[in-house]
Amino acid sequence: MPPSAEDQTGYYSSPYANGRVSPKLPGNTLERHVKHVPPPIARPPRDEDFYVRDPTTGVLRPNVEMLRNHFLQEGRLTEQQALFILEQTSELMQREPNMLDVPSPVTVCGDIHGQYYDLMKIFEVGGSFSENNYLFLGDYVDRGYFSIECLLYLYALKLWYPSHLFLLRGNHECRHLTEYFTFKRECLHKYSATIYDACIRSFQTLPVAALIDGKFFCVHGGISPELLTLQDVQNVNRFMEPASHGLLCDLLWADPIPNFGHEQDPTPERPHGVEPGVLWEANHARGCSYFFTYEAACKFLERNDLLGIFRGHEAQDAGYTMHRKTPKKNFPSVITIFSAPNYLDAYHNRGAVIKYKNKNITIRQYNSTSHPYWLPNFMDAFTWSLPFVGSKITEMLLAILSICSEEELSSFGDEEDEEHWEGAEDTDRTLMEATAEAQRKQQIKNKILAVGRMQRVFQVLREEAENVAELAPSLQVQPPTAPTDGPTSWPGGFHMAAPDALGVQTMQLQRNIRSFDDARRSDVANERLPQFDYNLEPPIPLVTAPSMRLMSPVGEDGEGGEANLQAIIRQTLNEEGLDDRGVVERLADRIARAKKSPVRPTAALKRFETA
Repeated sequence: MPPSAEDQTGYYSSPYANGRVSPKLPGNTLERHVKHVPPPIARPPRDEDFYVRDPTTGVLRPNVEMLRNHFLQEGRLTEQQALFILEQTSELMQREPNMLDVPSPVTVCGDIHGQYYDLMKIFEVGGSFSENNYLFLGDYVDRGYFSIECLLYLYALKLWYPSHLFLLRGNHECRHLTEYFTFKRECLHKYSATIYDACIRSFQTLPVAALIDGKFFCVHGGISPELLTLQDVQNVNRFMEPASHGLLCDLLWADPIPNFGHEQDPTPERPHGVEPGVLWEANHARGCSYFFTYEAACKFLERNDLLGIFRGHEAQDAGYTMHRKTPKKNFPSVITIFSAPNYLDAYHNRGAVIKYKNKNITIRQYNSTSHPYWLPNFMDAFTWSLPFVGSKITEMLLAILSICSEEELSSFGDEEDEEHWEGAEDTDRTLMEATAEAQRKQQIKNKILAVGRMQRVFQVLREEAENVAELAPSLQVQPPTAPTDGPTSWPGGFHMAAPDALGVQTMQLQRNIRSFDDARRSDVANERLPQFDYNLEPPIPLVTAPSMRLMSPVGEDGEGGEANLQAIIRQTLNEEGLDDRGVVERLADRIARAKKSPVRPTAALKRFETA
């Protein structure tokens, strides 16, 4: 584990990408460059180390202390060991009701999103199981690179402490979102499709709500028009993939309305505010479910004789938000808790948990914890470098093309060609000139198109893959009046491909995402219910190279930054690299006529002529 316990650089940051450290190769390339960081564990644990017998029941359980340290050093399990945890926990949770009864004292935790090293901090802040219980509100996976570690460790703890650790389902605990975001890819990279399918089965056994001391209703998302009494929760069929509407959907996806508690006041989005008596509005930010108003929350609490609602689902700058108090009991009607600090290495937020003990509520905040670095999409360094190498190769080809064209036009061939040219009759000279010029123009045009298409391919590989993996500052946020359909494209305009939303392009991040609000606005599309068919074959994967975006052909001062053939081709070729609207034809004609010298029949280009 990295040496620093607290590190604001957060997830997926690299000192090399930020320019703080100059990379230097060690004298011996077989040695580790950073020796104070221990290497990842290369082998799974032995069965005799993994399995321990419960002293009270005699049942085999996973060794949680070994698992904790094993995962901290990026170790993995065998498939049989991982399946043991998943299947045993699924069987246990399947017997639990839809709504759990949780006694105090309890520590309530919000979204984790694959931030395993911050999960360890939660248990430090929250205390031991002998001191209190734990209730997690869901969203253990996706968007972080240690989701499977979070899930397996929490499940292992659940096997040991079934009456002290309580796990609820979040909106990301489903096949639809894990296929669309990162969890499936992580499972396939670290384990197998068998493990992923076992995870999906376990998600369908997770309870969907909890009640603390009969006073606090706990859920991942929020309440619903279909939720009149608590018995309605018990009547839900949770053993399924959530639909895009209905009570199960609302429990996982609903949000307090913007300006909750003061929604009747005018805002830029709602110049006339929300009319009195309105309880629900379509949740355009999510593309499904509802916004519930302060009045709806108060009526739900009064109907069921509850004190407040604890929920997660939304990133919070301070790690939590206490919403407006109820008029009768003078207690916050809703408390939103978020436990993933410095979310996505861009939000600059703190994490927080709720500690409820002796009828007192305490909010404990904490900062992000340092952790190992992963390349985007779980790539190896060779794959990650391919777009950069390919782009450099095409730049070399373009440079050669730029030089060779004029050399080819201005130089003469060998002596035999010259003698043949001098012996030609004047009547044939004009015809040969026209034919040679046409041939040269066509050859140059073919070179420009071929190399330009190659350049475009690598440009798209690099730029679009970066855009899909970053929080795009230029993203246009849909207004509240927009339709409720899911997004048609993701940050950067990459159309309907599974986003990685993990690494953030370093240059763009430093320039544009400087605060929680910046990151929240940039990430708004990723909060929506995605509209896609995960049964279709995925497109060819694009390789992310966040620190190697191509420079713009036009400089910041408006002058030509790359006034050469490469820049011209980049600007003129369209997305397909085919319909150039005659620009390549004109460019070829311009190059062919660039040097007014006696023309000759073209000869094959020799290697020494390119020097």
